[in-house]
Amino acid sequence: MQSKSNQLYHLLALVTAIIWGTTLVSTKVLLNHGLTPVEIMFYRFLIAYILLWILHPKSYKFGGWKDEMLFLGIGFCGGTLYFITENTALGITLASNVALIVTTAPIFTAILAHITIKGEQLHRNLVIGSLTALIGVALVVFNGKFILKLNPLGDILSIAAAISWALYSVILKRLDQKYDIFYITRKVFLYGILTLLPIFVFKPIHFDPKILLNEAVIGNLLFLGVIASSVCYVLWNLALKHIGTVRTSNYIYFIPIVTLITSVIVLNEPVTLFAIIGTLFILSGVYYVDHGFPSLK
Repeated sequence: MQSKSNQLYHLLALVTAIIWGTTLVSTKVLLNHGLTPVEIMFYRFLIAYILLWILHPKSYKFGGWKDEMLFLGIGFCGGTLYFITENTALGITLASNVALIVTTAPIFTAILAHITIKGEQLHRNLVIGSLTALIGVALVVFNGKFILKLNPLGDILSIAAAISWALYSVILKRLDQKYDIFYITRKVFLYGILTLLPIFVFKPIHFDPKILLNEAVIGNLLFLGVIASSVCYVLWNLALKHIGTVRTSNYIYFIPIVTLITSVIVLNEPVTLFAIIGTLFILSGVYYVDHGFPSLK
């Protein structure tokens, strides 16, 4: 039986996944108002970095270039590389392909964690539960419309996004015993911003006051920067530290469920029996990873 503290961190991971599942709507609003995906990420991370600096300005002495390269790694993998590959893939292949492939991140995370992190094992419950949840994701993402159009470049970029998030998760575990989670998260946003800057050489950022001062743009940027980035990255990183990389990553499977519900409420999109069955598969799979199912005797 899990301790109350562990249950708290499971709850934090779940809350984070729920919030991240609603970010698609905010991103769509900002895209419709003329912001590019790279600009959205830049403003989102800049807001998050400034907020964390204000709330938690604590710094550490320089820990050596090895640690600094690890900070660069989580900023690049969990920020720039993840968002660029995912958003580029969305412009090339079907959104359903991207949503399904990116949600394989927990599987890549489990494999990398097994190789690099002591104590993270590929046990039977993990394999069966992950595959069960992934089947559920497929049912939720396609929502009864089974259109799978292979696009090599778009699908490869989607796989790259999933792997980049897995790398973020396992690299972070090499830092969370030495540094404060708030400090680590602040570094994520700092290096996310810095590794994004070279892109602006080829695609300059446009500071349009008419767009940036629009109420809808301000509201959605604040939601993405303050809640979905600053708060959620801290909560997610706390969960990674306390309940492990693999267990935390499995909550990613909940994101398509939340996106589906949000789409139904906000965009009036229909929900089918397939999506409902898929939701049950996801819930069952995530539960099985930690608990297994009782044997019938």
